[in-house]
Amino acid sequence: MKYSIADMRRNYTRDGLVESQAPDDPYSLFGLWFGQAVEVESTEPNAMMLATVDGNGQPHLRTLLLKGFDEQGFVFFTNYQSAKSEQLLAHPVAAMTFWWPDLERQVRIEGRVEQVGDEESDQYFHSRPLGSRLGAWTSPQSQVISGREELAQRLAEVEARYADEDPPRPPHWGGFRLLPQMIEFWQGRPSRLHDRLRYRLENGQWLRERLAP
Repeated sequence: MKYSIADMRRNYTRDGLVESQAPDDPYSLFGLWFGQAVEVESTEPNAMMLATVDGNGQPHLRTLLLKGFDEQGFVFFTNYQSAKSEQLLAHPVAAMTFWWPDLERQVRIEGRVEQVGDEESDQYFHSRPLGSRLGAWTSPQSQVISGREELAQRLAEVEARYADEDPPRPPHWGGFRLLPQMIEFWQGRPSRLHDRLRYRLENGQWLRERLAP
């Protein structure tokens, strides 16, 4: 099959974003957009791209699932011994991007990162399906393994260990919260003249600005 990547494009016509429709704080707008994404998007509206940086200044990017948000920040959970966690613990800044194609919308968030408390991590861990809780004990995330057989063996050992009890949260597993300093809302518009509203936190107050597309 022959195709031209250069000719791949989409003209966005679904909606607009103007200042008169935007609240003074970004959390209200994110909550509105997220709720609409839950209703419209066909797969995992809470999926996001998370960017971190290592000690050499090399950026790293992967897809995660958002598991909570409020005016304190945006929460996700992971293995604290994974590559991304090592990067976040050494360099506690990150960026995340949500892309909702059916709504022709994107949200970019940047800020510093902190670990969530044990109580919050425990609460979310015990809300997960049993298989996911066992998986948190099974996988040495980001480490080189010999193959699927090694995972299967490790899982069998974990299942035997917790055959008669509920698996507790592993000490190496928990949450992070991104505390935003910047949130940008992007709405696709015709002819690539998109709407971009950026909120910047300055002296404890959110400033709203329009950016050229």
